[in-house]
Amino acid sequence: MYIDLIVLVILILVVVMFFKRFSSFVFLMAIIDIFLRILAFIKNNIGLKDVAYLIGKYFPESMFDIINRYTGGMPTINLVLKWCFVGIMCIFLSYIIKIFINKKKI
Repeated sequence: MYIDLIVLVILILVVVMFFKRFSSFVFLMAIIDIFLRILAFIKNNIGLKDVAYLIGKYFPESMFDIINRYTGGMPTINLVLKWCFVGIMCIFLSYIIKIFINKKKI
């Protein structure tokens, strides 16, 4: 029911409490979204119906799916949360580009 939302909030709280940096929060959100999208790809392209059913039942497809699931009746909050997530992904992209540029040759 609300298990995916509870797990997400607990992960965010743990990261904020232990790492105490905004970049850690951004990386966590990106890691969760990438993980969910990989599971969605596996669910859609695996030949085993039982495994696809379990993945589809217990894991949302992406962070947008979580936002849509819990703000379905409130379009303004839905839109604001989606734009906040897009902003977080843009910050993540800038972090990744900065890491790529500063990478030293081996």
